[in-house]
Amino acid sequence: MVFKCQEDSFLKQFKTTIVSCDFATLDWKADDDNSNNGETRQLRGFNVICEDTILFPEGGGQPCDYGTINGHQVRSVQRKGSTAVHFVESPGSFEEGSEVQQQLDWSRRLDHMQQHSGQHLITALFDREFKYDTTSWNLGQSVSHIQLSTPHLISRESLDLIERQANDLIREGREVSVVLVDPATALEFQDARAPRGLPKDHEGLARVVRIAGIESNMCCGTHVTNLSQLQCIKLLYAEKVKTNVHVHFVVGERALRKLGEVFQREQQLTAALKGGASQHLELVQKLQQNVKSTRKSFQLLLKDFATAEAERLEELPKAQRPKYFALHRRDGIEVDFINTLLRNAPEDILYFLTVSEGVAAGSSAKGHMVLRGDPAVVQEMGPKFLELLEGKGNGKENNFQGKINNLAKIEECTALLEAHYKPKKAATAVEPASAS
Repeated sequence: MVFKCQEDSFLKQFKTTIVSCDFATLDWKADDDNSNNGETRQLRGFNVICEDTILFPEGGGQPCDYGTINGHQVRSVQRKGSTAVHFVESPGSFEEGSEVQQQLDWSRRLDHMQQHSGQHLITALFDREFKYDTTSWNLGQSVSHIQLSTPHLISRESLDLIERQANDLIREGREVSVVLVDPATALEFQDARAPRGLPKDHEGLARVVRIAGIESNMCCGTHVTNLSQLQCIKLLYAEKVKTNVHVHFVVGERALRKLGEVFQREQQLTAALKGGASQHLELVQKLQQNVKSTRKSFQLLLKDFATAEAERLEELPKAQRPKYFALHRRDGIEVDFINTLLRNAPEDILYFLTVSEGVAAGSSAKGHMVLRGDPAVVQEMGPKFLELLEGKGNGKENNFQGKINNLAKIEECTALLEAHYKPKKAATAVEPASAS
């Protein structure tokens, strides 16, 4: 069946009759749902079939339309054979045989038409210029892509060529039309590019979408009637994916939004880097060099501090040395500090050392832990510490280490050591405030 949305893709309102209405639920997540942390919600409503519809059912790589039926939100439209099933979020059912008003979400429809017709044009030009066959395509929420059957990465020069040709044709205003043909008559498909066949449950005539002088292609989707309605096409980039290449693109209103986003980021970078757009790359490279140099100097200072701390312990008379030594650093999750301290510290002390990045020891955060010393204590306390700190790791004999996810329990670990060595003399080194 050819639906009303396929006969006239620009129809925004339509009156039709209810054929059936059954209670249903739908696991649903809005494309731009930030109010529910992007989680899927279960909606209650009805699966509604109408005599006809202006709401496109998902298919051919194109998502379904949204809209309303009698003011109630249509959250999904799926094709089943010759019918379109609308999931309507409504507290009450619709009476069979009653007349209803369908209203289309026009901004979503226009976006889908621009991306889909743009894809047909891009696909045809890659086929014409390079003989690259399009094996699939994806209409994404912000950027779409086609998959080309070629193992060779496409250069920027080739992308610019296709982009320039596409926009020239848009300016010419080539007509886009739809022809209905009998799928059983192969002759009708002689000028249709690479038809992939119809769904098994397809009934009735098939649609061939034609761009005047460019291509004809079997397609069930909604399309513009003239290439000028695409406004413009921008090929963003190409990437190698296994033995194929994906070409990412935006069409029409998406190209304008993308330009706005890019310009806004450019302004933000100009303010942050204190230099114009032409200087951004150079300024970022200088900043990276400065950060690398500063980090290297900081790591050297950390090693010096670890060495000094180890030497302080080494210089203590053995009778005055603590049974255990606990220390947390929040200078980064690299273990250079721990390794340097342990390499230079006396071996007759049990060490409980943790590091994290920019978070105090009493907070919930990720880090690294090392427990080294008396094998009996290490093997007893290591698994307990990992459980408290929600970590994973292992150890042998006098050394136990692992990655940890909750530094908030470090004090509980230290309390276990305190209890183990009590009433023996114990000392805990606390990170100086000036070092954090």
